Amino acid sequence: MNPSEIDAALQAAFSQCDKILCPLSEKQKQILLQVVVEELIGVALGIPEPENGDSDRTNPLAELTSEQRRVLLQFVKEQERENRPWKIKLLNDWLNNQDSGEMQFIRDRYGFQWLNRVQPVHLAEYYQLKLKVGDRIEVSNGLWEWVQENGPCSREWFPCTVVGVSETAEGERTYTNCIIRFDNGTEYEIQGIYDWNSFNWRWTNN
Repeated sequence: MNPSEIDAALQAAFSQCDKILCPLSEKQKQILLQVVVEELIGVALGIPEPENGDSDRTNPLAELTSEQRRVLLQFVKEQERENRPWKIKLLNDWLNNQDSGEMQFIRDRYGFQWLNRVQPVHLAEYYQLKLKVGDRIEVSNGLWEWVQENGPCSREWFPCTVVGVSETAEGERTYTNCIIRFDNGTEYEIQGIYDWNSFNWRWTNN
């Protein structure tokens, strides 16, 4: 079965649940879709079920480089913002033998078994790494100018130090602002550093 056939079969099952007044939540639907696709990928690749062992107690994301981790977390946030299961996007690419762009490294270097090990708790462990005063990070020139991957103004990264962190409330929503200081002494405030500006900074390797 290809991804569209899988999706059609599951949608038919979801409709049956609705008809007998036992509707599934969106989260339940996503879990079912993910499990089915993962199972089909595993069968297609001849991969055995992972065994419970020490590897299950370690965070798979720790095996990535800091840049790979940043790219993955950014990708997950983008997919979640669109209410799409991030694993399904990658698995569909694999089933269709399509390139996954920046995320292709997972298929090429880590494979299905590694992807299958990643659970929400593993992602949460890294999401909870909040910035604090004194942290060294790098920020992109995308904060103050228009950048394009293949345009005249390309993305550049600049090291800096966090000198202030605060929260701002707008109605029911709260977002975090961060004041950074560049090595030349210039300071700059980044608003929504975990939200709309999450793509414009990264942890340094130092």
